[in-house]
Amino acid sequence: MSSENAPCPTLEPTAAVPPATDRRRWAVLAVLCVSLLLVGVDLTVLHVVVPTLTRQLLPSGAELLWIVDVYALTVAASLVTFGTLGDRIGRRRLVLAGFAVFGLASAAAAWAGTPAQLIAARALLGGGAAMIMASTVAIIRVVFTGRRERALAIGIWTASHSVGAAIGPVVGGLLLQRWWWGAVFLVNVPIAALALAVGARVIPESRDPVPGRWDAVSAAMSAAGLAGVVYSLKRAGDQGGVDLPVLAAGVGGTGLLVLFVLRQRRLSQPLLDLSLFAARRFTAATLCVLGCFGCYTALLFFLTQRFQLVDGHSPLRAGLSLIPLAAAAAVGATSAPWLAARWGNRWAITAALAAFAAGLAVLAAGGEGGVLPWALVTIGVGAGVVMTLGADSIMAAARPEQAGQAAAIQETAFELGAGMGIATLGTALAVTYRIALPPVPGLGPGDHAAARESIGTAIEIADRLAPPVAVPLREVARSAFEQGFATVTAAAAVIVVLTAVMAAILLKDDDVWRSGRQLLHPGGGGACSSSPCMGCTIQAASPEA
Repeated sequence: MSSENAPCPTLEPTAAVPPATDRRRWAVLAVLCVSLLLVGVDLTVLHVVVPTLTRQLLPSGAELLWIVDVYALTVAASLVTFGTLGDRIGRRRLVLAGFAVFGLASAAAAWAGTPAQLIAARALLGGGAAMIMASTVAIIRVVFTGRRERALAIGIWTASHSVGAAIGPVVGGLLLQRWWWGAVFLVNVPIAALALAVGARVIPESRDPVPGRWDAVSAAMSAAGLAGVVYSLKRAGDQGGVDLPVLAAGVGGTGLLVLFVLRQRRLSQPLLDLSLFAARRFTAATLCVLGCFGCYTALLFFLTQRFQLVDGHSPLRAGLSLIPLAAAAAVGATSAPWLAARWGNRWAITAALAAFAAGLAVLAAGGEGGVLPWALVTIGVGAGVVMTLGADSIMAAARPEQAGQAAAIQETAFELGAGMGIATLGTALAVTYRIALPPVPGLGPGDHAAARESIGTAIEIADRLAPPVAVPLREVARSAFEQGFATVTAAAAVIVVLTAVMAAILLKDDDVWRSGRQLLHPGGGGACSSSPCMGCTIQAASPEA
Protein backbone atom coordinates (compact mmCIF):
# COMPACT_ATOMS: atom_id res chain seq x y z
CA MET A 1 0.00 0.00 0.00
CA SER A 2 1.42 3.40 -0.94
CA SER A 3 1.85 6.20 1.53
CA GLU A 4 -0.76 8.16 -0.43
CA ASN A 5 -3.47 5.83 0.73
CA ALA A 6 -1.89 4.66 3.96
CA PRO A 7 -4.46 4.60 6.74
CA CYS A 8 -3.82 6.25 10.09
CA PRO A 9 -2.26 3.38 12.08
CA THR A 10 -3.78 4.44 15.39
CA LEU A 11 -7.27 4.11 14.04
CA GLU A 12 -7.29 0.90 12.13
CA PRO A 13 -8.77 -2.13 13.89
CA THR A 14 -6.28 -4.79 14.72
CA ALA A 15 -8.85 -7.48 13.99
CA ALA A 16 -8.56 -8.71 10.42
CA VAL A 17 -11.34 -7.48 8.16
CA PRO A 18 -11.51 -8.58 4.52
CA PRO A 19 -11.16 -5.64 2.11
CA ALA A 20 -14.47 -4.63 0.59
CA THR A 21 -15.03 -4.23 -3.14
CA ASP A 22 -15.88 -0.78 -4.51
CA ARG A 23 -19.50 -1.77 -4.97
CA ARG A 24 -19.82 -3.16 -1.47
CA ARG A 25 -18.07 -0.19 0.13
CA TRP A 26 -20.55 2.28 -1.29
CA ALA A 27 -23.44 -0.02 -0.41
CA VAL A 28 -22.23 0.02 3.22
CA LEU A 29 -22.01 3.81 3.11
CA ALA A 30 -25.51 4.06 1.63
CA VAL A 31 -26.97 1.95 4.46
CA LEU A 32 -25.17 3.99 7.13
CA CYS A 33 -26.16 7.31 5.56
CA VAL A 34 -29.83 6.32 5.28
CA SER A 35 -29.78 5.35 8.94
CA LEU A 36 -28.18 8.67 9.95
CA LEU A 37 -30.71 10.52 7.81
CA LEU A 38 -33.49 8.84 9.81
CA VAL A 39 -31.77 9.72 13.09
CA GLY A 40 -31.54 13.37 12.01
CA VAL A 41 -35.16 13.50 10.82
CA ASP A 42 -36.42 12.15 14.13
CA LEU A 43 -34.49 14.86 15.97
CA THR A 44 -36.72 17.59 14.49
CA VAL A 45 -39.70 15.92 12.81
CA LEU A 46 -41.82 16.21 15.93
CA HIS A 47 -41.45 19.99 16.06
CA VAL A 48 -44.05 20.58 13.35
CA VAL A 49 -46.31 17.86 14.76
CA VAL A 50 -46.47 19.30 18.29
CA PRO A 51 -49.65 21.41 17.83
CA THR A 52 -51.60 18.49 16.34
CA LEU A 53 -50.23 16.04 18.90
CA THR A 54 -51.06 18.45 21.75
CA ARG A 55 -54.69 18.68 20.68
CA GLN A 56 -55.06 14.89 20.62
CA LEU A 57 -52.96 13.68 23.57
CA LEU A 58 -53.31 16.83 25.75
CA PRO A 59 -49.88 16.54 27.43
CA SER A 60 -48.89 18.91 30.23
CA GLY A 61 -46.13 21.43 29.61
CA ALA A 62 -43.51 19.17 31.20
CA GLU A 63 -44.79 16.10 29.31
CA LEU A 64 -44.61 18.03 26.04
CA LEU A 65 -40.99 18.97 26.67
CA TRP A 66 -40.16 15.35 27.54
CA ILE A 67 -41.86 14.13 24.35
CA VAL A 68 -39.79 16.51 22.24
CA ASP A 69 -36.33 16.22 23.78
CA VAL A 70 -36.15 12.83 25.54
CA TYR A 71 -34.99 11.43 22.18
CA ALA A 72 -31.92 13.68 21.93
CA LEU A 73 -31.14 13.37 25.63
CA THR A 74 -31.24 9.57 25.45
CA VAL A 75 -28.91 9.62 22.46
CA ALA A 76 -26.51 11.95 24.24
CA ALA A 77 -26.49 9.91 27.44
CA SER A 78 -25.90 6.62 25.58
CA LEU A 79 -23.33 7.42 22.87
CA VAL A 80 -20.15 6.89 24.89
CA THR A 81 -21.57 3.78 26.54
CA PHE A 82 -22.62 2.17 23.28
CA GLY A 83 -19.38 3.20 21.58
CA THR A 84 -17.41 1.26 24.18
CA LEU A 85 -19.85 -1.65 24.01
CA GLY A 86 -19.54 -1.82 20.21
CA ASP A 87 -15.75 -2.11 20.50
CA ARG A 88 -16.34 -5.08 22.79
CA ILE A 89 -19.17 -7.07 21.18
CA GLY A 90 -18.75 -6.02 17.54
CA ARG A 91 -19.77 -2.84 15.75
CA ARG A 92 -21.79 -4.59 13.04
CA ARG A 93 -23.78 -6.45 15.67
CA LEU A 94 -24.50 -3.22 17.56
CA VAL A 95 -25.58 -1.31 14.43
CA LEU A 96 -27.92 -4.08 13.31
CA ALA A 97 -29.43 -4.23 16.80
CA GLY A 98 -29.87 -0.46 16.59
CA PHE A 99 -31.83 -0.80 13.33
CA ALA A 100 -34.16 -3.33 14.97
CA VAL A 101 -34.69 -1.23 18.11
CA PHE A 102 -35.28 1.90 16.02
CA GLY A 103 -37.93 0.19 13.89
CA LEU A 104 -39.78 -1.35 16.84
CA ALA A 105 -39.69 1.90 18.82
CA SER A 106 -41.03 3.81 15.80
CA ALA A 107 -44.03 1.48 15.61
CA ALA A 108 -44.63 1.89 19.35
CA ALA A 109 -44.46 5.70 19.05
CA ALA A 110 -46.88 5.74 16.13
CA TRP A 111 -49.59 3.93 18.12
CA ALA A 112 -48.98 5.60 21.49
CA GLY A 113 -52.25 6.53 23.17
CA THR A 114 -50.98 8.58 26.11
CA PRO A 115 -48.14 11.08 26.68
CA ALA A 116 -46.37 8.57 28.94
CA GLN A 117 -46.42 5.89 26.24
CA LEU A 118 -45.05 8.33 23.67
CA ILE A 119 -42.28 9.49 26.03
CA ALA A 120 -41.24 5.86 26.63
CA ALA A 121 -41.27 5.08 22.90
CA ARG A 122 -39.23 8.20 22.13
CA ALA A 123 -36.68 7.22 24.78
CA LEU A 124 -36.39 3.76 23.15
CA LEU A 125 -35.99 5.49 19.78
CA GLY A 126 -33.10 7.46 21.23
CA GLY A 127 -31.48 4.27 22.45
CA GLY A 128 -31.73 2.73 18.99
CA ALA A 129 -30.32 5.89 17.40
CA ALA A 130 -27.38 5.87 19.83
CA MET A 131 -26.62 2.25 18.95
CA ILE A 132 -26.54 3.22 15.26
CA MET A 133 -24.45 6.37 15.68
CA ALA A 134 -21.95 4.88 18.12
CA SER A 135 -20.24 2.56 15.61
CA THR A 136 -20.87 3.99 12.14
CA VAL A 137 -17.67 6.08 11.97
CA ALA A 138 -15.57 3.08 13.00
CA ILE A 139 -17.27 0.93 10.34
CA ILE A 140 -16.57 3.57 7.69
CA ARG A 141 -12.87 3.53 8.60
CA VAL A 142 -12.79 -0.25 8.29
CA VAL A 143 -14.48 -0.25 4.89
CA PHE A 144 -12.74 2.79 3.35
CA THR A 145 -9.01 2.21 3.74
CA GLY A 146 -7.93 4.89 1.25
CA ARG A 147 -7.38 8.31 2.79
CA ARG A 148 -9.24 10.43 0.24
CA GLU A 149 -12.16 8.03 -0.05
CA ARG A 150 -12.42 7.81 3.71
CA ALA A 151 -12.53 11.61 4.02
CA LEU A 152 -15.25 11.75 1.37
CA ALA A 153 -17.25 8.98 3.05
CA ILE A 154 -17.10 10.64 6.48
CA GLY A 155 -18.14 13.94 4.92
CA ILE A 156 -21.18 12.35 3.29
CA TRP A 157 -22.01 10.56 6.55
CA THR A 158 -21.86 13.82 8.50
CA ALA A 159 -24.01 15.63 5.94
CA SER A 160 -26.68 12.92 6.16
CA HIS A 161 -27.42 13.71 9.82
CA SER A 162 -27.49 17.47 9.18
CA VAL A 163 -29.79 17.11 6.17
CA GLY A 164 -32.10 14.84 8.16
CA ALA A 165 -32.39 17.40 10.96
CA ALA A 166 -33.06 20.17 8.42
CA ILE A 167 -35.80 18.36 6.48
CA GLY A 168 -37.48 16.88 9.56
CA PRO A 169 -40.13 19.64 9.84
CA VAL A 170 -40.86 19.43 6.11
CA VAL A 171 -41.29 15.64 6.28
CA GLY A 172 -43.61 16.04 9.25
CA GLY A 173 -45.67 18.66 7.45
CA LEU A 174 -46.04 16.53 4.31
CA LEU A 175 -47.16 13.48 6.28
CA LEU A 176 -49.65 15.47 8.34
CA GLN A 177 -51.30 16.73 5.17
CA ARG A 178 -52.76 13.26 4.57
CA TRP A 179 -52.33 11.13 7.69
CA TRP A 180 -52.44 11.36 11.48
CA TRP A 181 -49.49 12.44 13.63
CA GLY A 182 -48.32 8.84 14.19
CA ALA A 183 -47.38 8.59 10.51
CA VAL A 184 -44.20 10.58 11.19
CA PHE A 185 -42.96 7.59 13.19
CA LEU A 186 -44.58 4.77 11.21
CA VAL A 187 -42.70 5.77 8.05
CA ASN A 188 -39.46 4.75 9.81
CA VAL A 189 -40.48 1.10 10.13
CA PRO A 190 -40.04 -0.11 6.51
CA ILE A 191 -36.87 1.96 6.08
CA ALA A 192 -35.34 0.50 9.26
CA ALA A 193 -36.35 -3.01 8.14
CA LEU A 194 -34.69 -2.49 4.75
CA ALA A 195 -31.53 -1.12 6.38
CA LEU A 196 -31.44 -4.16 8.68
CA ALA A 197 -31.82 -6.61 5.77
CA VAL A 198 -29.24 -4.95 3.52
CA GLY A 199 -26.86 -4.13 6.37
CA ALA A 200 -26.80 -7.76 7.50
CA ARG A 201 -25.46 -8.70 4.04
CA VAL A 202 -22.96 -5.94 3.32
CA ILE A 203 -21.60 -4.53 6.62
CA PRO A 204 -18.42 -6.32 7.77
CA GLU A 205 -17.88 -7.15 11.43
CA SER A 206 -15.08 -5.44 13.34
CA ARG A 207 -14.13 -5.01 16.97
CA ASP A 208 -11.23 -3.91 19.11
CA PRO A 209 -9.35 -7.08 20.14
CA VAL A 210 -8.08 -5.27 23.25
CA PRO A 211 -11.06 -3.11 24.24
CA GLY A 212 -11.29 -0.93 27.28
CA ARG A 213 -13.36 -2.29 30.14
CA TRP A 214 -17.08 -1.55 29.74
CA ASP A 215 -17.89 0.13 33.05
CA ALA A 216 -21.62 -0.41 33.70
CA VAL A 217 -21.44 1.56 36.95
CA SER A 218 -20.10 4.67 35.18
CA ALA A 219 -22.70 4.34 32.44
CA ALA A 220 -25.52 4.13 34.96
CA MET A 221 -24.16 7.07 36.97
CA SER A 222 -23.94 9.37 33.95
CA ALA A 223 -27.40 8.47 32.63
CA ALA A 224 -29.11 8.75 36.04
CA GLY A 225 -27.31 12.00 36.86
CA LEU A 226 -28.31 13.62 33.60
CA ALA A 227 -31.90 12.42 33.98
CA GLY A 228 -32.14 13.88 37.49
CA VAL A 229 -30.82 17.30 36.48
CA VAL A 230 -33.02 17.58 33.40
CA TYR A 231 -36.09 16.31 35.25
CA SER A 232 -35.67 18.94 37.95
CA LEU A 233 -35.29 21.67 35.33
CA LYS A 234 -38.44 20.62 33.51
CA ARG A 235 -40.56 20.23 36.64
CA ALA A 236 -39.44 23.60 37.99
CA GLY A 237 -40.56 25.24 34.75
CA ASP A 238 -43.85 23.36 34.70
CA GLN A 239 -44.71 24.26 38.29
CA GLY A 240 -43.33 27.78 38.24
CA GLY A 241 -41.20 26.99 41.29
CA VAL A 242 -39.16 24.37 43.14
CA ASP A 243 -40.62 21.90 45.62
CA LEU A 244 -38.85 19.20 47.64
CA PRO A 245 -39.04 16.39 45.02
CA VAL A 246 -37.74 18.71 42.30
CA LEU A 247 -34.92 19.93 44.52
CA ALA A 248 -34.03 16.37 45.50
CA ALA A 249 -33.88 15.29 41.84
CA GLY A 250 -31.66 18.23 40.91
CA VAL A 251 -29.27 17.80 43.83
CA GLY A 252 -29.16 14.02 43.42
CA GLY A 253 -28.52 14.27 39.67
CA THR A 254 -25.77 16.83 40.15
CA GLY A 255 -24.17 14.67 42.84
CA LEU A 256 -24.15 11.63 40.54
CA LEU A 257 -22.48 13.60 37.75
CA VAL A 258 -19.81 14.83 40.16
CA LEU A 259 -19.20 11.25 41.32
CA PHE A 260 -19.06 10.15 37.68
CA VAL A 261 -16.30 12.68 36.96
CA LEU A 262 -14.34 11.62 40.08
CA ARG A 263 -14.67 7.95 39.11
CA GLN A 264 -13.40 8.57 35.57
CA ARG A 265 -10.33 10.36 36.93
CA ARG A 266 -9.56 7.43 39.20
CA LEU A 267 -10.06 4.53 36.76
CA SER A 268 -7.17 3.28 34.64
CA GLN A 269 -9.65 2.57 31.80
CA PRO A 270 -12.37 5.20 32.17
CA LEU A 271 -15.61 5.16 30.23
CA LEU A 272 -14.91 8.78 29.25
CA ASP A 273 -11.33 10.06 29.02
CA LEU A 274 -11.62 13.42 30.77
CA SER A 275 -7.99 14.31 30.00
CA LEU A 276 -9.25 15.49 26.61
CA PHE A 277 -10.76 18.52 28.31
CA ALA A 278 -7.33 19.57 29.61
CA ALA A 279 -6.75 21.08 26.16
CA ARG A 280 -8.56 24.40 26.23
CA ARG A 281 -9.04 24.28 22.46
CA PHE A 282 -10.90 21.00 22.80
CA THR A 283 -13.09 22.33 25.62
CA ALA A 284 -13.85 25.59 23.81
CA ALA A 285 -14.74 23.83 20.56
CA THR A 286 -17.00 21.39 22.40
CA LEU A 287 -18.82 24.25 24.14
CA CYS A 288 -19.19 26.07 20.81
CA VAL A 289 -20.84 23.04 19.23
CA LEU A 290 -23.05 22.40 22.26
CA GLY A 291 -24.23 26.00 22.60
CA CYS A 292 -24.70 26.63 18.90
CA PHE A 293 -26.57 23.42 18.09
CA GLY A 294 -28.65 23.77 21.27
CA CYS A 295 -29.87 27.25 20.31
CA TYR A 296 -30.32 26.21 16.67
CA THR A 297 -32.45 23.16 17.47
CA ALA A 298 -34.51 25.04 20.07
CA LEU A 299 -35.18 27.77 17.51
CA LEU A 300 -36.47 25.16 15.04
CA PHE A 301 -38.86 23.91 17.71
CA PHE A 302 -40.15 27.36 18.70
CA LEU A 303 -40.53 28.58 15.11
CA THR A 304 -42.66 25.61 14.07
CA GLN A 305 -45.01 26.33 16.99
CA ARG A 306 -45.08 30.04 16.21
CA PHE A 307 -45.81 29.52 12.52
CA GLN A 308 -48.75 27.21 13.29
CA LEU A 309 -50.25 28.47 16.54
CA VAL A 310 -49.63 32.22 16.16
CA ASP A 311 -49.47 32.75 12.40
CA GLY A 312 -52.04 30.06 11.58
CA HIS A 313 -49.92 28.15 9.04
CA SER A 314 -50.65 24.54 8.14
CA PRO A 315 -48.05 21.96 9.25
CA LEU A 316 -46.69 21.72 5.71
CA ARG A 317 -46.43 25.48 5.28
CA ALA A 318 -44.75 25.75 8.68
CA GLY A 319 -42.15 23.20 7.59
CA LEU A 320 -41.59 24.94 4.26
CA SER A 321 -41.14 28.27 6.06
CA LEU A 322 -38.01 26.81 7.64
CA ILE A 323 -36.40 26.03 4.26
CA PRO A 324 -34.39 29.32 4.22
CA LEU A 325 -32.91 28.40 7.60
CA ALA A 326 -32.01 24.85 6.51
CA ALA A 327 -30.62 25.92 3.12
CA ALA A 328 -28.53 28.66 4.71
CA ALA A 329 -27.12 26.17 7.24
CA ALA A 330 -26.02 23.94 4.33
CA VAL A 331 -24.36 26.93 2.62
CA GLY A 332 -22.58 27.83 5.84
CA ALA A 333 -21.33 24.27 6.29
CA THR A 334 -19.97 24.01 2.75
CA SER A 335 -18.32 27.44 2.86
CA ALA A 336 -16.73 26.84 6.28
CA PRO A 337 -13.41 25.43 4.93
CA TRP A 338 -13.00 28.49 2.66
CA LEU A 339 -13.65 30.84 5.56
CA ALA A 340 -11.21 28.92 7.75
CA ALA A 341 -8.52 29.10 5.05
CA ARG A 342 -9.04 32.86 4.81
CA TRP A 343 -9.44 33.80 8.50
CA GLY A 344 -8.53 30.70 10.52
CA ASN A 345 -10.89 28.66 12.67
CA ARG A 346 -10.75 31.14 15.54
CA TRP A 347 -12.07 34.17 13.69
CA ALA A 348 -14.34 32.22 11.34
CA ILE A 349 -16.13 30.65 14.33
CA THR A 350 -16.24 33.95 16.22
CA ALA A 351 -17.68 35.84 13.24
CA ALA A 352 -20.22 33.09 12.56
CA LEU A 353 -21.38 33.15 16.18
CA ALA A 354 -21.73 36.93 15.98
CA ALA A 355 -23.90 36.58 12.85
CA PHE A 356 -25.99 33.91 14.59
CA ALA A 357 -26.52 36.22 17.58
CA ALA A 358 -27.47 39.14 15.30
CA GLY A 359 -30.16 37.06 13.64
CA LEU A 360 -31.54 35.99 17.01
CA ALA A 361 -31.62 39.63 18.14
CA VAL A 362 -33.71 40.55 15.09
CA LEU A 363 -36.21 37.80 15.96
CA ALA A 364 -36.30 38.94 19.59
CA ALA A 365 -37.10 42.47 18.42
CA GLY A 366 -40.14 41.15 16.55
CA GLY A 367 -38.71 40.78 13.06
CA GLU A 368 -41.51 39.77 10.69
CA GLY A 369 -42.48 40.06 7.04
CA GLY A 370 -39.54 40.58 4.70
CA VAL A 371 -37.06 40.81 7.59
CA LEU A 372 -37.80 37.30 8.87
CA PRO A 373 -36.29 35.32 5.95
CA TRP A 374 -33.09 37.38 6.11
CA ALA A 375 -32.81 36.81 9.84
CA LEU A 376 -33.25 33.06 9.29
CA VAL A 377 -30.62 33.05 6.54
CA THR A 378 -28.15 34.87 8.80
CA ILE A 379 -28.80 32.41 11.61
CA GLY A 380 -28.49 29.42 9.29
CA VAL A 381 -25.18 30.49 7.72
CA GLY A 382 -23.68 31.25 11.12
CA ALA A 383 -24.83 27.95 12.63
CA GLY A 384 -23.55 25.93 9.65
CA VAL A 385 -20.08 27.45 9.90
CA VAL A 386 -19.85 26.99 13.68
CA MET A 387 -21.01 23.37 13.67
CA THR A 388 -18.60 22.41 10.88
CA LEU A 389 -15.48 24.19 12.14
CA GLY A 390 -16.31 23.41 15.78
CA ALA A 391 -16.39 19.69 15.00
CA ASP A 392 -13.13 20.05 13.04
CA SER A 393 -11.46 21.80 16.00
CA ILE A 394 -12.58 19.06 18.38
CA MET A 395 -10.91 16.38 16.31
CA ALA A 396 -7.77 18.44 15.63
CA ALA A 397 -7.26 19.08 19.35
CA ALA A 398 -7.26 15.39 20.30
CA ARG A 399 -4.22 13.14 20.19
CA PRO A 400 -4.41 10.31 17.63
CA GLU A 401 -4.91 7.64 20.28
CA GLN A 402 -7.85 9.66 21.66
CA ALA A 403 -9.65 10.01 18.33
CA GLY A 404 -12.40 7.54 19.17
CA GLN A 405 -13.18 9.24 22.47
CA ALA A 406 -13.10 12.65 20.76
CA ALA A 407 -15.57 11.45 18.13
CA ALA A 408 -17.93 10.21 20.82
CA ILE A 409 -17.72 13.52 22.69
CA GLN A 410 -18.29 15.41 19.45
CA GLU A 411 -21.50 13.49 18.72
CA THR A 412 -22.56 13.79 22.36
CA ALA A 413 -22.12 17.57 22.21
CA PHE A 414 -24.49 17.77 19.24
CA GLU A 415 -27.16 15.57 20.77
CA LEU A 416 -26.86 16.92 24.30
CA GLY A 417 -26.95 20.45 22.94
CA ALA A 418 -30.19 19.70 21.11
CA GLY A 419 -31.84 18.24 24.20
CA MET A 420 -30.58 20.80 26.69
CA GLY A 421 -31.35 23.71 24.36
CA ILE A 422 -35.00 22.75 24.10
CA ALA A 423 -35.18 21.87 27.80
CA THR A 424 -33.62 25.11 29.07
CA LEU A 425 -35.07 27.61 26.60
CA GLY A 426 -38.36 25.71 26.46
CA THR A 427 -38.70 26.00 30.22
CA ALA A 428 -38.00 29.75 30.00
CA LEU A 429 -40.67 30.12 27.31
CA ALA A 430 -43.19 28.13 29.37
CA VAL A 431 -42.58 30.26 32.47
CA THR A 432 -42.82 33.53 30.52
CA TYR A 433 -46.00 32.37 28.77
CA ARG A 434 -47.58 31.41 32.09
CA ILE A 435 -46.74 34.77 33.66
CA ALA A 436 -47.89 36.76 30.63
CA LEU A 437 -51.27 35.00 30.20
CA PRO A 438 -53.92 37.17 31.90
CA PRO A 439 -57.38 36.01 33.12
CA VAL A 440 -60.07 35.95 30.43
CA PRO A 441 -63.59 37.13 31.37
CA GLY A 442 -65.99 34.17 31.30
CA LEU A 443 -63.23 31.52 31.42
CA GLY A 444 -63.59 29.14 34.37
CA PRO A 445 -60.73 28.59 36.85
CA GLY A 446 -60.13 25.03 35.61
CA ASP A 447 -59.91 26.07 31.97
CA HIS A 448 -57.69 29.02 32.86
CA ALA A 449 -55.29 26.76 34.76
CA ALA A 450 -55.21 24.36 31.80
CA ALA A 451 -54.68 27.21 29.31
CA ARG A 452 -51.59 28.27 31.27
CA GLU A 453 -49.94 24.91 30.52
CA SER A 454 -49.14 25.77 26.89
CA ILE A 455 -50.45 27.72 23.93
CA GLY A 456 -51.50 24.45 22.27
CA THR A 457 -53.75 23.62 25.23
CA ALA A 458 -55.17 27.18 25.21
CA ILE A 459 -56.08 26.90 21.52
CA GLU A 460 -57.63 23.48 22.15
CA ILE A 461 -59.80 24.95 24.94
CA ALA A 462 -60.77 27.91 22.76
CA ASP A 463 -61.93 25.58 19.98
CA ARG A 464 -64.69 24.17 22.19
CA LEU A 465 -65.85 27.46 23.75
CA ALA A 466 -68.33 30.06 22.54
CA PRO A 467 -66.87 32.96 20.47
CA PRO A 468 -67.25 35.63 23.21
CA VAL A 469 -64.74 33.68 25.34
CA ALA A 470 -62.81 31.81 22.63
CA VAL A 471 -61.73 34.88 20.64
CA PRO A 472 -60.10 36.79 23.54
CA LEU A 473 -58.53 33.55 24.83
CA ARG A 474 -56.83 32.96 21.50
CA GLU A 475 -55.63 36.55 21.37
CA VAL A 476 -54.10 36.62 24.86
CA ALA A 477 -52.57 33.16 24.39
CA ARG A 478 -50.88 34.20 21.14
CA SER A 479 -49.70 37.45 22.72
CA ALA A 480 -48.28 35.57 25.73
CA PHE A 481 -46.49 33.12 23.44
CA GLU A 482 -45.00 36.02 21.45
CA GLN A 483 -43.66 37.50 24.70
CA GLY A 484 -42.16 34.15 25.62
CA PHE A 485 -40.66 33.75 22.14
CA ALA A 486 -39.05 37.19 22.34
CA THR A 487 -37.65 36.36 25.79
CA VAL A 488 -36.05 33.05 24.79
CA THR A 489 -34.61 34.36 21.50
CA ALA A 490 -33.05 37.25 23.41
CA ALA A 491 -31.66 34.79 25.96
CA ALA A 492 -30.31 32.61 23.14
CA ALA A 493 -28.65 35.67 21.58
CA VAL A 494 -26.89 36.39 24.89
CA ILE A 495 -25.73 32.75 25.12
CA VAL A 496 -24.33 32.87 21.59
CA VAL A 497 -22.56 36.21 22.22
CA LEU A 498 -20.89 34.78 25.34
CA THR A 499 -19.89 31.71 23.29
CA ALA A 500 -18.37 34.00 20.65
CA VAL A 501 -16.28 35.79 23.30
CA MET A 502 -15.10 32.45 24.64
CA ALA A 503 -14.16 31.30 21.13
CA ALA A 504 -12.18 34.48 20.45
CA ILE A 505 -10.19 33.99 23.66
CA LEU A 506 -9.68 30.23 23.87
CA LEU A 507 -9.33 29.30 20.19
CA LYS A 508 -6.42 31.65 19.59
CA ASP A 509 -4.01 28.80 18.74
CA ASP A 510 -6.49 26.99 16.48
CA ASP A 511 -5.67 28.83 13.25
CA VAL A 512 -4.35 25.71 11.53
CA TRP A 513 -5.47 26.84 8.10
CA ARG A 514 -3.40 30.05 8.11
CA SER A 515 -0.49 29.15 10.38
CA GLY A 516 1.69 27.42 7.80
CA ARG A 517 1.14 24.09 9.53
CA GLN A 518 -0.19 20.92 7.99
CA LEU A 519 -2.27 18.02 9.19
CA LEU A 520 0.09 15.07 9.10
CA HIS A 521 -0.47 11.36 9.52
CA PRO A 522 1.43 9.81 12.42
CA GLY A 523 4.10 7.37 11.34
CA GLY A 524 5.07 9.18 8.13
CA GLY A 525 1.83 8.82 6.20
CA GLY A 526 2.15 12.29 4.65
CA ALA A 527 -0.07 15.34 4.73
CA CYS A 528 -3.84 15.25 4.29
CA SER A 529 -4.92 16.84 1.02
CA SER A 530 -8.56 17.29 1.99
CA SER A 531 -10.41 17.33 5.28
CA PRO A 532 -8.35 15.83 8.09
CA CYS A 533 -8.86 12.25 9.04
CA MET A 534 -9.38 11.20 12.65
CA GLY A 535 -5.76 10.21 13.19
CA CYS A 536 -4.09 13.37 11.95
CA THR A 537 -1.89 15.46 14.19
CA ILE A 538 -1.08 19.13 13.73
CA GLN A 539 2.61 19.58 13.10
CA ALA A 540 4.76 22.44 11.88
CA ALA A 541 5.33 22.10 8.16
CA SER A 542 8.92 22.26 7.00
CA PRO A 543 9.71 24.09 3.76
CA GLU A 544 10.16 20.72 2.08
CA ALA A 545 6.75 19.40 3.23
